Amino acid sequence: MSNHLDATAKDAEGKLEAAYGELTGDTGHQIKGKAKQVQASGMHALEDVKQSAKDAAETISDAAGRLADKVT
Repeated sequence: MSNHLDATAKDAEGKLEAAYGELTGDTGHQIKGKAKQVQASGMHALEDVKQSAKDAAETISDAAGRLADKVT
């Protein structure tokens, strides 16, 4: 869960930096802000994939346990 929070913080940081760049006309800050937002999206996606893999492993483990109970 901590990694999702890190990603959310990175996204907020990126939005603030991009907004600052837009207000000041500084394209460097605009680009850096957008890059941080993209990085945050990637971080969220990675955490979602990791959670899906954990869920799938748990489902398989449960199914294997039920099958083993039927066999014995």
